[in-house]
Amino acid sequence: MNRSKIIVYISAGAIILFAVASYIWQQQNAQSSAQVNPNNPALERSYSPSMGPDNAKVTIVEFFDPACEACRAFYPVVKKIMSQYPNDVRLVLRYTTFHEGSDEVVRIIEAARKQGLFKPVLEAILIKQPEWASHGSPDLSKAWAAAASAGLDIEQAKIDGYTSAIDQLLQQESADVNTMKVEKTPTFFVNGKGLPSFGAQQLYDLVSAEANQN
Repeated sequence: MNRSKIIVYISAGAIILFAVASYIWQQQNAQSSAQVNPNNPALERSYSPSMGPDNAKVTIVEFFDPACEACRAFYPVVKKIMSQYPNDVRLVLRYTTFHEGSDEVVRIIEAARKQGLFKPVLEAILIKQPEWASHGSPDLSKAWAAAASAGLDIEQAKIDGYTSAIDQLLQQESADVNTMKVEKTPTFFVNGKGLPSFGAQQLYDLVSAEANQN
């Protein structure tokens, strides 16, 4: 399945997912609007996967769980924002493995990055998320199958994904999640600023304000 079709399929379910995610977030309290130092190492690490120009005016840091329905719903929203500001916005993903099985999916994604397949594998895993990410009993064989459909060499990935370096990465991500007091996903920081409340429009407005600053 090509990337454009993946984005279309993800977008098709976004409205329902946003409604569910918004309700959950409202029940769990709104995201903090506190500002943190954009240079705080717990916000972004040198190894953190990113998309967009390195010298972008705006950096979105997303604390992201691959099994999170709201993260899946936000993926096309963030991509649309980046397409509107192709020279000014950069996305950094931080792994937040709150759900059972998410740590193994991070290993898949990181192995894909080593094979130069980070984005297609990430998108394939997101489109298939409803099939593998049953909370409490995830079927990770389907996550691996989704990655394979995007071209991942599974045999090599099962070597690359289970190294001491990936173990250390997961430990550091967990430590940074605690340091940043991230309690739910997705949590966004835009140039170090948290959203005033949860929502796609709130994210767009904050990015737009930062991008249009002189």
